[in-house]
This record gives sequence, C-alpha cells and structure tokens, in this order.
Amino acid sequence: MLDLLSDILTRLSLRGTLYFRTSFTEPWGVRVPAFRDVARFHFAHRGEAMVRVEGHPAPVHLSQGDLIIVPHGTAHVLSCRHTGTDEALPLDDVLSRSGFPGHGTLVWGGEGSPRDTQLICGHFALAEGSKHLLFERLPPFIHLRGYGDEAGPWLEATLRVIGAEAGGARLGGDLIALKMSEAIFAQAIRAYIEQAHEVDCGVAGFADPHLGRALAAFHRAPTADWTVATLAREAGLSRTSFAERFTGRLGVTPMSYVTSWRMQIAREALSSRGLSVAEAAEVSGYASESAFSRVFKKEIGISPAAFRQGESGARAA
Repeated sequence: MLDLLSDILTRLSLRGTLYFRTSFTEPWGVRVPAFRDVARFHFAHRGEAMVRVEGHPAPVHLSQGDLIIVPHGTAHVLSCRHTGTDEALPLDDVLSRSGFPGHGTLVWGGEGSPRDTQLICGHFALAEGSKHLLFERLPPFIHLRGYGDEAGPWLEATLRVIGAEAGGARLGGDLIALKMSEAIFAQAIRAYIEQAHEVDCGVAGFADPHLGRALAAFHRAPTADWTVATLAREAGLSRTSFAERFTGRLGVTPMSYVTSWRMQIAREALSSRGLSVAEAAEVSGYASESAFSRVFKKEIGISPAAFRQGESGARAA
C-alpha cells in the first residue's frame, strides 16, 4: 500500500512547507484563508485549540498530541476556546501585527494565560492541475486523535522531534521537521485509507487486498498493455468480479483510472521534464502520438502541444 501511495504522492509533486510555529496565549483566533492545490496541517505540540472548518458547523477540539489535516485547502479558523469565529483575525493581519519575520515562532494573543498553545503549522502543495481520485475523495478534514499512541512509538517520537526542531535555532531544524512532516502526511493518508476499508467512501479500494495488488502492478509499469483482463489477473479475480469490485469501491472503471493516471504522467513529462509531445506519449504508454493527443485533449482540455507551450512560457516568465 505504501509503495502505491508513495508513487502517487511523488508523481503529484507533493512538496511540504512549514509556515509557522506558534506561541498563542488566550485570547487568540486566526482565520486561515482557502488556497487551491494545498493540503494544510496543524499539529498540537503543546496545549489545545479549536478548529472550525468552513462548511462544518461543529468545531474540532485539537488536544495536545493531535494532528488535523485539511486536504483541500478549505478556509478554517484556529482559536482558543474563548474566541468565536467572528472575533478571529485574518492570518495576514496577525502576521503583520505580530511582526512575524517569516521564520521562527509566531507569537500572538493576550495575557490571559500563563501557558501558551504551540502549534506546528504547514502545508503540502500539489503541482498545479495535478489530480488523483484518492485526493479528490478525501473528506474536508482528517482529525487524528492521540495519533502518536495509535501509530506506534516511532510516530510519537517523530512528532516530538518535529515539535522540537520546527522554528528552532539549531542548524537544519526546519528542514528536518519538514521532511519528517512529509512522512507524517503519508502515514496519515494511509491510516485514513485503512480505516475506510469497510466504508463506501470512494477510497476503500486502495485498502482492498485484491484491488491493491492490481493497482500496485499498474503503478509499477504504467506503460504496459493493460486491459481489464490483465488487471483482473493481477488482482486474482475474474474479469467481471474485478470490474464490478473496482468500480464499486473506487467509483470509476479500471480503464478510466488507467487513462487518468497516464495523463498525470504525461503532464509531468511535458511540464517538469520538458519532453516533447512524442516523448510524453511514449513515457505514458501510447505508441501513437495522434491517439495520445486525442486522449490528452479529452482529459486535460487542451492539446499536449498547447499545454507544453504554456508551461514553457510560464517557466521562461
């Protein structure tokens, strides 16, 4: 499962950024704006916070040691228990008023408490336009309570190291915390998928042992001549059973999944690697450039040549 997830996260160019560590004292409240192609996370290193995700009236109580991920970059409010949504200030205002220099610790709030709330806050950005149904089907937020205790000693230790390193004065601290947080993100997504195994939520297929074998085989060799029958053999199921199970658990047909992922490979080849249209067709499993171009335009909305030209212009600007 992790190899499959690793391939998805790597191909979508997931990149992490730690944007602040906090020292919040009551009363305090911060409005975090919405942002496209970004998954935000907040880890309660010390103290507690309320998290109100836009569109969900019930607040999330983030206790010490809890982790919350907002996968789709939805606007949300972080606050103490005494601060309402309307009283919270926009993040840009808090950064400006606090004099936060862009590194270290964001210090903000009143003088109502001798103890502060220390959050480790960051985000993971996907390459613009990247998509995968795994991310599309994730819920508005994932709240992992006492996450270190559930996942084992290694994760608890990792979370402690992130808390100690992020925004600290030691050389390389932010980079260490960032790389560890990327591992935490992958672990959190994996944990959610495993918990969703028996739930019809659109991602359960990734934890299904039969479908997982077929998906892993495809991701290892996406350019192979895949059909429903060859995927079914990898899954150890009949063609009909496999197709029904795949569509029922993932919400798309097997070949729709194959096509969609190949187009992500093609996007990366054209944008990040600067390959020609013919080369992009080859690395995404198409022997015919014309057939590749037709599929690319149908999936992405523009021809691969136009897409490549636009990406080249953006890089040159």
